[in-house]
Amino acid sequence: MKHPFLLSVALLASCNAAPAPAPTKESAPAASPAKTSALAPTEIVAAAPAADWAAIAPSDLLVMELAPDAKGAARRVVIQLLPAPFSQGWVGNIRALAAAKWWDGTSVNRVQDGYVVQWGDPDGEDKAKAKPLPAGLKVVPAGEYEASFLNLTGKGFQEFNPWPQPQQPPSKAGNNDPKTVDEAAGMMDQAMGSLLEGIMSARLGDGYAPIVGFSDGFPVGADMRNKETPRAWPIHCYGTVGVGRDYPPDTGSGAELYGVIGQAPRQLDRNIAVVGRVIEGMEHLSSLPRGTGDIGFYKTPEERTLILSIRIGSDVPGLPAYEYLSTESKSFAAYADARANRRDAFYVRPAGGVDICNVPVPVRRVK
Repeated sequence: MKHPFLLSVALLASCNAAPAPAPTKESAPAASPAKTSALAPTEIVAAAPAADWAAIAPSDLLVMELAPDAKGAARRVVIQLLPAPFSQGWVGNIRALAAAKWWDGTSVNRVQDGYVVQWGDPDGEDKAKAKPLPAGLKVVPAGEYEASFLNLTGKGFQEFNPWPQPQQPPSKAGNNDPKTVDEAAGMMDQAMGSLLEGIMSARLGDGYAPIVGFSDGFPVGADMRNKETPRAWPIHCYGTVGVGRDYPPDTGSGAELYGVIGQAPRQLDRNIAVVGRVIEGMEHLSSLPRGTGDIGFYKTPEERTLILSIRIGSDVPGLPAYEYLSTESKSFAAYADARANRRDAFYVRPAGGVDICNVPVPVRRVK
């Protein structure tokens, strides 16, 4: 489509530095950081008991086989489809497209740096050349970019709010009216200091949703201000998979998909259909050459990456089993807290908060 919506740190040191003088008392090397018993997020995940992990059904996976790379190595991308109540019209279309083997022989057509990788029919804009779609695909209304928050009942929604809130100073009993001008000035200075401290330490929460949390292992936003029609929606994070579309009222069929390869484009939330996330093989998308045309589209067919097949996981022989760390578990709560407040030995100062997209839900193969 022409209009789809769609750490490493390098340490440099001088090689020709003069020999260092013998250390003196003043120049002696700093002591090693104090040891801490706090676990890093990866250690918390590694220690999570089996009961804290939730299985992903093979029927909820979409398996994309790309053409081998330049060295002949296979490239497989595994996508977990979004569960109800979100985007089920598009997810149903995707299942039908995979069953019809519609994507076989299509390609990755767009790679925009810091944004998305997009795949589907490279001739989709040309009605004379476009690949016919399977019969029976649904036209899904834009209203289904969201869902009723009430439909998350029983889905294990867990609000996520690691940001510390400013503390109000305790009120003193009795009459606190100032007795002198100097006392009034002192009380004013104290009040202004407390206010400034609160402003400096407060976190305003998520910038795109009044409430954020996790449901069935996926990050979601929610707005509860209208009590009659509270809404919820899936969030665009790194690795999110969505449906490419043209200008409204088009909402896309699901035949053209994209994967986020840059900083979370949260401005797309509620403007486009989210249908899943990449759980394995993300490197095969994020490492593709960037497109040479407008908004990352490839100018020539030779630049594209061929898609050999896309199938539902239950139709792929020998597919490994996968599971995610349940977002309702104590292990996930500890993991999320550690992502927001790193207390392990490497860190000097805990951040005091974290964006929800920087709390990726751990997924692993079942041993």
